[in-house]
Amino acid sequence: MTLAELRQQLDALRLPGDTIVIIAKDSEGNRYSPLVEAHHAMYRADTTWAGEWYMPESQRLAEDDPDDWTQAPDDAVPAVFLWPTN
Repeated sequence: MTLAELRQQLDALRLPGDTIVIIAKDSEGNRYSPLVEAHHAMYRADTTWAGEWYMPESQRLAEDDPDDWTQAPDDAVPAVFLWPTN
């Protein structure tokens, strides 16, 4: 799903802005958690259902330990990551 597709689906729901966002633990709906943050980072798919997250270099400079950083591979793409509360 792209960000544009997500926006379109959310707009179609016509919900008020104070509606809480909950994300599923897995595709089978085996637990749920409130969404706490959204971040921009780089993503490299390992398979069609899983991959790796890479912090952008711009964020690395703001981290407490800037040496704890792995550069994204050339085939990584920009992505939005949604983080659950738990």
